Amino acid sequence: GTVDGLLTALEHYGSMALPALLQPSIDLALDGFPVDPRLSSNLLEYRELLGKYPSTTKIFFREGRPLGAGETLIQEDLGHTLERIREAGREGFYRGRTAALVASQMTAGAGFMDEEDLSSYEPRIRPTLRGRYRGYEVVTMGLPSSGGLCLLKALQLLEPFDLHGSGFHSAESIHLITEALKRSFSMRAAYLVDPAFVNVPLDTLLAQGPDGGGRFAMNPLQAVPAESLAAFPGVGREGTETTHFAVIDREGMAVSVSTTLNDLFGCKVVVDGAGFFLNDEMDDFVTVPGSSNMYGLVGGEENMVEPGKRPLSSMSPTILVKNGKPVLILGARGGARIISAVLQVILAVVDFDMAPGPAVSAPRFHHQWNPDTLLFEHGAITPEISADLLRRGHHLHELGSTVGQIEAIYIDPSTGVYVGAPDPREGGTAVAY
Repeated sequence: GTVDGLLTALEHYGSMALPALLQPSIDLALDGFPVDPRLSSNLLEYRELLGKYPSTTKIFFREGRPLGAGETLIQEDLGHTLERIREAGREGFYRGRTAALVASQMTAGAGFMDEEDLSSYEPRIRPTLRGRYRGYEVVTMGLPSSGGLCLLKALQLLEPFDLHGSGFHSAESIHLITEALKRSFSMRAAYLVDPAFVNVPLDTLLAQGPDGGGRFAMNPLQAVPAESLAAFPGVGREGTETTHFAVIDREGMAVSVSTTLNDLFGCKVVVDGAGFFLNDEMDDFVTVPGSSNMYGLVGGEENMVEPGKRPLSSMSPTILVKNGKPVLILGARGGARIISAVLQVILAVVDFDMAPGPAVSAPRFHHQWNPDTLLFEHGAITPEISADLLRRGHHLHELGSTVGQIEAIYIDPSTGVYVGAPDPREGGTAVAY
């Protein structure tokens, strides 16, 4: 859906011509670019899986080994695929040579998708979710991504509490944020799914007061055990992949975009002759109700595989608006941890008066209801705070990895200056042009 989705966005909201937009990517694919240390490290980490597929190794390997830092990555097949899209738009991808190459790869790998599936694909334009938090309008992604709804629910649960008075990364503020995340993720498991197939009670889930209380009620002093919020049992594990970018132009048009293959390099198979990876998004569906996917996220029968259904995800592209103008444009990569990362950067800016750079750089933590463990980056929780959280009933585990990787733009309301805030956890960057 990526190609049709981007082309539809360009048709409805864009101001540039498709050939001009695609040409820089075509040039990079055909002429190549040097592999950076991060890509080299990722290729090395996944070398056994990637090495199973000749269509993948012929692009990303040299003499039987993954490309190293400084070597040139040339993607000629991808360049020609992009040229077909440049010349024919949607038809250049969903019909003709590219579609035939995808179908051929599917046949070779005993897959199910064929040319008719590609030609009949249609994007869905869905309304954004909108909520409010301390005077800001929060514009975020709707279902079937769970990210926006979980984010709005967590903000709603936190608004009655004085986080600023509690202090940044104090035991009290970490406790409250964790409990809000725990409840949001339990809601995700119980209720969230593609709304084209199941009626999701959004108004009830985001209701305040008695209708939105019950099992969502917050205890400001003590951690509530995850099983008391349970919709499904299960034990999970974590993973961390997606791509996000944020853009704003001179007129103030703001765009927040998240896109994903799910796991890093998708299912590790490049379409031979077309040059792009196939995703492994099927993992975002449920095969057995109550079981967890590669990110440890649990779901129910409503999120099982069906023809035409979109899977549940955690992507959370978000824009904060004040007085009708964007103030913060952000999103993240990081699997289930995306929601926690976006939430904490918003809180750092709004509640703790942090500048965008420090807000993005600050160490973060994560809780996704199941497993009932508060995960945290190195430096996020001091030994003293850890002892306090343990007394409150939390289970803690320090990560050897990160809680999301944020890309954000802050627009100073008083000066109108744009401030880019890439995450030092990865190789993102801020560019003005």
